[in-house]
Amino acid sequence: MSTESSAPMATTTEPAPAVEEKKIEASELASQTEKLTVSETSAPAPVPAVEEKKEEEEKVEAPAAPATTAPETSETVVVPPPASTQPEKKAVAFDGSAEEKTPAPSTPLEKLFAELSSIVQEAAKMLPRPRLELTEALKWRKNVDPVKLLEDVEFDAGKFGGLGFVTVYPKTESHGKEIVTWNIYGSVKDKQATFGNVEEFVKWRAALMELSVKELDLPSATEPIPADGVDPYRMVQVHDYNNVSFLRMDPAVKAASKEVIQVFSMAYPELLKEKFFVNVPVVMGWVFAAMKLFLSPETVKKFHPLAYGSSLAGELKAFGPELPVVYGGKGKDIKEGLTVKYGATPVVEETPAAAEPAEPAEKK
Repeated sequence: MSTESSAPMATTTEPAPAVEEKKIEASELASQTEKLTVSETSAPAPVPAVEEKKEEEEKVEAPAAPATTAPETSETVVVPPPASTQPEKKAVAFDGSAEEKTPAPSTPLEKLFAELSSIVQEAAKMLPRPRLELTEALKWRKNVDPVKLLEDVEFDAGKFGGLGFVTVYPKTESHGKEIVTWNIYGSVKDKQATFGNVEEFVKWRAALMELSVKELDLPSATEPIPADGVDPYRMVQVHDYNNVSFLRMDPAVKAASKEVIQVFSMAYPELLKEKFFVNVPVVMGWVFAAMKLFLSPETVKKFHPLAYGSSLAGELKAFGPELPVVYGGKGKDIKEGLTVKYGATPVVEETPAAAEPAEPAEKK
């Protein structure tokens, strides 16, 4: 009996091999489950696919802002902008637009092109003014027709006779061909008759000027104009004020003079070589001398006031001896020169007064 009771106890204290293997498998499974749980709780939560796609689109669409300065702190640090590969631009070009900066000309050809470009630009700025002046001159010549005034019109000798002449001094070894226009204002007898009709006076003066231009013979000119020399296609003008009072300027004379200056500066530009005002009172000479302080050198050298007419030959030294005696030379009188056409001075016949009828005889 003792043998039978000891057998069952041995079986309870020693487990079977199959049961032991199951315990090991259960223990390993629990350990792996615990590791998986720890790793899942420590990993970040996954981002939905829609949000990932949105972030990628924002990264593509948003341009990268260039870093210029760091955020303000106790010390501001300036970050230089990235180097640009584009060529540097000028602030303002000639036409007001941005222009690429070009290197300075180095070769003679490049310098020539640069100078030509500058000249063209300056000419473009000045172009409208000469064009306007030329247009006005052509309109005036079409309307007034100064050539016809010279060739066909006979002016009133009572108003303008003895007032203007043109003298031609032919070319010699000492000087070229010289044209002098004379205006003898001391010969005016009636200021109102001569200057009162401004339009008529301007036409007479234009005819005299056209006579001087005709003697210049510009259509057949062959001599080139020197760059720094004297222009051979210009004339000398002389205004003689002998016996003219300067104490009071007549309004008619003032209006006519103003109109002539305006018209001739437009219609006959660049034809004046020199202009002399002779027999001007000494006090008026001081006025001209004071004017020189305010006039440009180009204008000053063309205007010469002289107190005495005999001083003119000394001013025109090249052909001074050929001038008339009254102007310091030994030549012919200006009245032997050229002038415009004049009609016969109308003679006003006085109508005799009608005879009074005789009284009838008294009857006796």
